[in-house]
Amino acid sequence: MISYIIPTRDRVETLRTTLAAIESLGDHANCGGAEVIVVDNASREMPILPRRLASGVPLRYLRRATNEGAAARNTGVRASDPDSSWIVMLDDDSYPTTPDFAEALFCQPADVWAVSADIWLPRSGGSRESGGLPEVFIGCGVAIRRERFLQLGGYDPAFNYYAEEYDLAARIIEAGGRIAFDPRFTVHHLKDTRNRDFNTIIGRLIRNNGWVMQRYAPECERLERLRETRARYRRIAMHENAVAGYTQGLIELRRTLRDQPRRAMSQHHWDRFTGLDAARYALHAAYQRSPFRTAAIVDAGKNAWVVARALDELGVRLAGEGEEAEAMVIGTMSPGPLLDAWERRIRRATSYGPRVLTPWVIGEPATRIVHPAHTRITAAA
Repeated sequence: MISYIIPTRDRVETLRTTLAAIESLGDHANCGGAEVIVVDNASREMPILPRRLASGVPLRYLRRATNEGAAARNTGVRASDPDSSWIVMLDDDSYPTTPDFAEALFCQPADVWAVSADIWLPRSGGSRESGGLPEVFIGCGVAIRRERFLQLGGYDPAFNYYAEEYDLAARIIEAGGRIAFDPRFTVHHLKDTRNRDFNTIIGRLIRNNGWVMQRYAPECERLERLRETRARYRRIAMHENAVAGYTQGLIELRRTLRDQPRRAMSQHHWDRFTGLDAARYALHAAYQRSPFRTAAIVDAGKNAWVVARALDELGVRLAGEGEEAEAMVIGTMSPGPLLDAWERRIRRATSYGPRVLTPWVIGEPATRIVHPAHTRITAAA
């Protein structure tokens, strides 16, 4: 059995679209049934919802007195049926596209505690959701074993929204679990823009990502990663005209940084968390098949520093300006942007041009990821 957990606030029509999409998946008999739990974060007007979808799936509505942010998911999980094996976390504007995704959950080995979805943005020309890492999921499309979620205490309410998934993913890794990416679990995220203020968003992003670095980075990396986090969100804030939000978030980060519970990860766990293990594995495999001396990092994004470090450890030099590199390496460890960039690059690749490589081998034991369309997406020359 699975339980869908959907927090919502003041987006009744969006929520109805999501519920209709879940209803279209049928009765979920292939996974022992399902339930939907909607947790209302103090909407101004209560939505009128059925007690059961037309497909027969029961629905429960829980109303909170205040806006609890992502922590409302904790309330939903605690109220879920104890017979549920998997909790499917959605937003009120995201939903699975086919009922087959349940098979991807129930065939996972016991040490996989969470499964990340392949999240698409149908309103953005067919691109994928940004964010996440090989072992860090995105909150609007992830399934987590119910027992493990409760064991770990769920989401930390202090985060409200943004980067709370990074905090929980870190605790999963520390506790001995793994997080897998499986594109049989496909989610559409309509990304409703209502109630989204980018100054608030960027403020939370800089503060909350800084908290994650302070909590979990090994001491030898903590200050460098804090600097990288500040620089990354400064660039984003300038691009999105949200410098005021960035400044406020940075003030909050500095005020609260020393209060964060310090639980530095072991280097091995940290390398998994950041994606460095995955990058090392992928680029080493590509190098062994056909060595290359120079590389250019292209389509840089989340944790591009990981790609640069993995190349440096291989002894591969980054090509200078105007120099043609032997390989182009996609410079992000986020699953969605990585796959989008790979598909764009490989369509334009020629037999006489540089090799196109990804820093993440999908389908290998290092991360045990299965992708039917890209069995080994690290391309040979």
